Amino acid sequence: MSSLTSNCAASALPFPIIYGADFQTIQASLIQNFSTFVPYSNNPNSGDVHAQNLHFCNVTITHTHPGTHDKLTTKIFLPIQPPWNERLQAVGGGGWVAGLHPIIDDRMYAALAGGYATVTTDGGVPSSNVADDWALLSPGNVDLYALQNFASVSINDATLAAKSIVRRFYNKAPKYSYFSGCSQGGRQGIMAAQRYPELFDGIAAAAPAIYYPQLFVSAFFPQQVMNEMGKYPHACELDALTRAAIKACDAEDGKVDGLIANPDACHFDPFSIVGKEIDCADSGSKISISEVAAKVAEAAWNGSRASDGSFLWYSYGYETNLTADACPAQTTCSTNGTCTGVPRPIWTDWIRLFVKKDAKFNSATMSRKEYEGAFIQGVREFDSVIGTSGADLRDFRNAGGKMITYHGMADMGIPFRNTRHYYDAVRAISPNIHDFYRLFEAPGLSHCTGGAGGQPLKLFEALVQWVEEGVAPGSLEAINAFNQTNLLCPYPQRAVANASIRLSANGQTSSNTTASALKVLIELKQPTSGSIRATATQLSDLTDAKLKRWMILKEDYNDRQREYAKKLKALEELDNYIESAVDSSHQPIFEDLSTPYTKLKALKKRLELIPSQLKQTARA
Repeated sequence: MSSLTSNCAASALPFPIIYGADFQTIQASLIQNFSTFVPYSNNPNSGDVHAQNLHFCNVTITHTHPGTHDKLTTKIFLPIQPPWNERLQAVGGGGWVAGLHPIIDDRMYAALAGGYATVTTDGGVPSSNVADDWALLSPGNVDLYALQNFASVSINDATLAAKSIVRRFYNKAPKYSYFSGCSQGGRQGIMAAQRYPELFDGIAAAAPAIYYPQLFVSAFFPQQVMNEMGKYPHACELDALTRAAIKACDAEDGKVDGLIANPDACHFDPFSIVGKEIDCADSGSKISISEVAAKVAEAAWNGSRASDGSFLWYSYGYETNLTADACPAQTTCSTNGTCTGVPRPIWTDWIRLFVKKDAKFNSATMSRKEYEGAFIQGVREFDSVIGTSGADLRDFRNAGGKMITYHGMADMGIPFRNTRHYYDAVRAISPNIHDFYRLFEAPGLSHCTGGAGGQPLKLFEALVQWVEEGVAPGSLEAINAFNQTNLLCPYPQRAVANASIRLSANGQTSSNTTASALKVLIELKQPTSGSIRATATQLSDLTDAKLKRWMILKEDYNDRQREYAKKLKALEELDNYIESAVDSSHQPIFEDLSTPYTKLKALKKRLELIPSQLKQTARA
């Protein structure tokens, strides 16, 4: 420990050497006996952490890219006690903050408590979370160097610098390097996988703010619709519509729990309850749900639309809170009942400062045609800088990288279908996507944390296990504030039951013993033998390009066949378990299991048919 303590000095830590970067200052200070509690809400990928009696070296370095007049600050924490685990964890930011912020400090303390060296950066922009402080060089001129640093360059520079400092401090390089972030941090992680595929061994990228230009203009859409109408419904109306949608679609997964686990099967029409009388706390009286409220809910649920009604981009899920602070359709109402819209600043920041390049622009004045133009212009100008839309992750895959994303389906900041769209785009290029990247959609979860459904608090732990032991996460458990758990399956699978077998090892009833084998009870997205046979008959007519596409589909189908084989084996093990544990003397227990067991047997029968379907397809 004494040697590490002596290393905690600016004079003992030479400047990193990174091509294109000029390091200017370095500071190092020893921090001893530091303790803090990091709640799960501040540490979305890892949960609550009690960081006790930390001893670490706090290193701060600054650098510039000559000719750009920029300045980037990087902060690195190097653990002394607990001992370094020979791993590095980079931590991302949120909003307009790239990393240096008290909340991000909490995540670094949590990493320290686990023995990680940890790093974050300010991205070359102020950590005020106010884009006005840096976005424009002058009216009409975006600071593109600053945006580029914030978007991508800074995370690469900071991580390379941290690896250099770690190597000098401990006299060895990290064995593994990880990234953890949510929202803006999730975007930074995915950007790293796209542009710097060898930078990290594992990336935890939750609720990522990818497709930046599309995201922020689309997120503004419910406010746009209210502005066009010049009418703003009471929050109680929108809340009533949200409750009605959840009630209508809750049972689609076979479990009534106040969550929508299968949003694709939910087709609630907000206009179906227009005129219904509700108690409204906003007005202190009973009011009827208005057509205006239904139009706003429709705008929030059914995607942003161009002036001709065509689809532009994804909006929110039915579970999303539309009316709370920073939510899509937030309004404020005066005592006389007059309401106005309250858009989230980050949405209007994007339109004002980057698309319009005018800090005084009022987004509330846009017509639908102007709104559509803002969407298109933003994509054209900035997708290549900060869009984070690159779907070709083959270099990341080939470097051995692993990535896990979770996204709440009640997210009020970033629509979950935004991430699903990206995952599907990656899969189209890399059909073996499950071998290196997995997405978990979380019913009822809000943005990064909060909400009724809970968040997967052991995601980072699962990522480490995948990277270092080769054990891919077959499922994650989401835990909410009431300590209730929900099973999350990797997309496109989804949990449709979560039954408990109340049996102990000797066959007696148990308080709550959950059989892990029941996790195979999921909805399977399988191609039909007929569709594959129809495709096969056209094989001789395919062009070279189509033939390549066929081979990709074939590989994907083979991957699914292997998945089905694994699930069939799990079902057989469960079958043996139940039949050995339940006999005539335990008939009441078996009756409690009859519904899930029947479903399992039916699923098993479906799986057993697949080999014959494959043979028929081959003959065709």
